[in-house]
Order: sequence, then C-alpha cells, then structure tokens
Amino acid sequence: MGQDMTICDEDVVARVLGGEAALFELLMRRHNQQLFRVTRAILRNDADAEDAVQQAWISAYQRMDQFAGAAKFSTWLTRIAIYAALAKLRQSRQRAEVALDETPEEERMSQLPSPLPDPEAQAAGRELTALVERAIDELPEIYRLVVMLRQVQQLSTAETAACLDVSEEVVKVRLHRGTAMLRTAMASRIDSLTADAFSFLGERCDRIVKNVLAAIARQPRPQP
Repeated sequence: MGQDMTICDEDVVARVLGGEAALFELLMRRHNQQLFRVTRAILRNDADAEDAVQQAWISAYQRMDQFAGAAKFSTWLTRIAIYAALAKLRQSRQRAEVALDETPEEERMSQLPSPLPDPEAQAAGRELTALVERAIDELPEIYRLVVMLRQVQQLSTAETAACLDVSEEVVKVRLHRGTAMLRTAMASRIDSLTADAFSFLGERCDRIVKNVLAAIARQPRPQP
C-alpha cells in the first residue's frame, strides 16, 4: 500500500485520529491474520470468522478514541474481535434453536450428519495442515483459543493472557492440556504444522480490507 510498515501501531492510531484515515489500512493488513485466527477458533467456520473480523475492524475504528495505550494495540484489538465472534456465535445458536423448533421430526432426522466422511473431507485429510486445523477445531473452546493464540499465532504467554483476560498460569495450564489433546490426535506432526494453519493472506485479506474501508468511509471520523 506504499506506507511505512515500520510505524508502530500506537503511532498509526494517533495519525488516524489526527486525520490520516488511509493509514487504517496498514493496521488491517498488519493484524488481519491474528484476528481471523482468534475468531475462527471461536466460530469454527471461515465465512463466519471473516464476518466477525470485519465487524471487529468497524468497531475498532468507531472506538479508536477509546484506545488508551494501557495495553498493546494488538491486545485491545484482539479483545474486540473475541467479543464480535462471541456475539456472532450467540446469534447463530439462537437462530439454530428457532429453526430446530420449527423443523418437523422427520426432517430433523434427515439432516443428521452421515457417519461416513464426504469426498472433500477425505481429500482434505491427505493434507497435513488441514488435519491440524480440524484437530484444533475439535478442541473445547477454552483450549482452542489458547492453542490458536499461542501456537498458531505464536503470541507470548503474557500477550495471550492479556487478550483473554486471564492469568499467565491459566494460559500455561490450558496450553498444556490443549497441546496434549492435539498430540494424541496428531503425534509428531503438530509441532511443525501449526504455524502454517489458518492462513489469512492474499485475496481473503484484500477482501476484508476493501469491505472495511468501504464501511468506515461512511462512518464519522474518530476524534482524538
């Protein structure tokens, strides 16, 4: 985008608040992958995670004047993304409950998943990175979030604790248990593959940037 990528987040925020709205794109391209990974850990669906990321960016833009610098900008931003994903998860569950209540019994039975894996799943099963992603998806949420932030996104224990608003000891315990579950499923493959899982680059990143820039163009400019 032709901007200086060495500018720290806090300086970018100050300049956006000062009127350089175009610099907001730099923040998006810098943090899109982390936000996608954390929302994906909650929602376990790529499309829903993208929607949550987009909403998180819009919310962050609207509330940018509330960023006080007490925590890292990436931590503040990740918390917003977590809230957006959890809100979307609640909405999805409510819609599913309403739909289930209105569905005849015979149709409910026909919608049960087949015990046999579909051809696409079998094909994906031959890709080791896809195996890692599915194994992470199967973890309970409290472990899935920590594994996603620590091992996939490779945040530090302190950064992960700050993002999730828990102690570092809690992060360590959940990471230990989550990794043990993954190792049971993936054996020695897990260590070399997690850093490549849930990529959010290229066209997908561009799409989020385009949608968010269009949305915030219609928003009042945040004031310092």
